[in-house]
Amino acid sequence: MKTVKIIGVPEHFNLPWHLAIEEGAFQERGINLEWTEVPEGTGRMSKMLKNKETDLAIILTEGIVKSITEGNEVKIIQEYISSPLLWGIHVDADSTYTSLSDLKDTTAAISRYGSGSHLMSYVHATEMGWSTENLKFNLINNLDGAVKGLSSGTADYFMWERFTTKPLVDNGVFKHLGNCPTPWPCFVLVGTNNFLRENNGILEHILEIINMYTVEFKQIPRIDTTLANRYHQKLEDIQEWLQITEWSQKQLPNDTLIKVQNTLMELNLIEKKIPLSEILK
Repeated sequence: MKTVKIIGVPEHFNLPWHLAIEEGAFQERGINLEWTEVPEGTGRMSKMLKNKETDLAIILTEGIVKSITEGNEVKIIQEYISSPLLWGIHVDADSTYTSLSDLKDTTAAISRYGSGSHLMSYVHATEMGWSTENLKFNLINNLDGAVKGLSSGTADYFMWERFTTKPLVDNGVFKHLGNCPTPWPCFVLVGTNNFLRENNGILEHILEIINMYTVEFKQIPRIDTTLANRYHQKLEDIQEWLQITEWSQKQLPNDTLIKVQNTLMELNLIEKKIPLSEILK
């Protein structure tokens, strides 16, 4: 039995992996796939990949591209979610802010530098016509930290996946001011260069299994109910999320990767663009 370590956020996007593990699909191929939840998100996962604490990760596209340009020895194996991520923009429920324009020159709560919440605040600021030089950040690590940060006033707003944060809006913890979708497919499957060099056959089995699960995922009977119960979401919210979410079984297109690098460069979030062959497996 070959042990392979994989990490991802504890969100509904990753249920296909859990179903495949629970149903013994990997074990049937002699693979012990060890899944670890990383609630801190992409910044933390990038560091774990760099430190070789994991072999594989399901991670935000823009975050891992930035990390690879900075020398992280990782490659994108394939696109995982081909649709954009819908980032909700939130403030404390008792905040006096009532519109997105009120957030100009305020402090964003971010999980880590290099995380999606960090990088997308630049994308959002650009869309709003704000100077990105005036962006300010408060490090909060995870969703619980964001609740504390916004309620204590150490941060003013927080960007996180819309449907993951919606229960906090429904419960009167956050106020939702708007959304900012990623301008590209949101999640990719990546692996460390070491793992990819030495485990080509194992990787083929993993891809065959997960792609089989994702291609059929939305057709699973009562999958909306399963997701709602498992992730403590309202059924109508999960149904809306399923309508706008598409899983992929292909490599990230070259033009998408060019767009990601160009955007990160324009926002001064990376120092250089690198050849696509250094990013894609």
